[in-house]
Amino acid sequence: MLQLENITLFLIILPIVSFLYASVGHGGASGYLALMALFSFAPETMKSTALLLNLFVAGISFFYYYKAGFFNRKLFVSFAITSIPFAFLGGMLDVDASIYKKILAVLLIFSILKMLNVFGKENTKIKDVKLWQSLLIGSVIGFFSGLIGIGGGIILTPIILLFHWGKMKEAAAVSALFIWVNSASGLIGQFTSGVTFDSNVFILITIAIIGAIFGSYYGSKKINNKRLRHILAFVLIIACAKLVLT
Repeated sequence: MLQLENITLFLIILPIVSFLYASVGHGGASGYLALMALFSFAPETMKSTALLLNLFVAGISFFYYYKAGFFNRKLFVSFAITSIPFAFLGGMLDVDASIYKKILAVLLIFSILKMLNVFGKENTKIKDVKLWQSLLIGSVIGFFSGLIGIGGGIILTPIILLFHWGKMKEAAAVSALFIWVNSASGLIGQFTSGVTFDSNVFILITIAIIGAIFGSYYGSKKINNKRLRHILAFVLIIACAKLVLT
């Protein structure tokens, strides 16, 4: 159980994390998981809590990016077809706590690179994704999304930008809905395995929503949060190191 002062610090950092992730069209699960790892949350509660927060934050993020006209329906569907059932499958499975931490540490690297804008460059020449590529990528990301408790957007966005399948804001809009459907599918898979939530989770949801509303609004308006993203990347690096060493 966390000490009172640690709980307060966690609740202060949480909306900052949701703000920054929502500003780039993400639900923030990798950030929430990193925070929970830093504050020594029980591994069995981390996965479901992160997916639940993802539902709300990614939903808000998608609303703002969709409203701004950045959503590419065809691109989203091509990845979601296989990601949804595989996220459900991953959500049903339990993984040993030590293995879970190591896989999460690896996936956090994508989040760190994204926050450092390594994959932030756009290309004016947009290519069409081949069906076999989207089906394969969607299934792999979906499975690990449900297994670890992330929405998968932190992996999908860099891939879209790397292969020039969409522009930055378009990738953000597609990833936001991608995160939402995978989080929902992963949660359903967990519910079938008997996972339940503590009533205190609604406090976390409320706080995360506040950060998400501001982050999604300003992110869709092209705000530059470079310094804040660097700070978050530093926090993620610390969390990644702790996961590997413990």
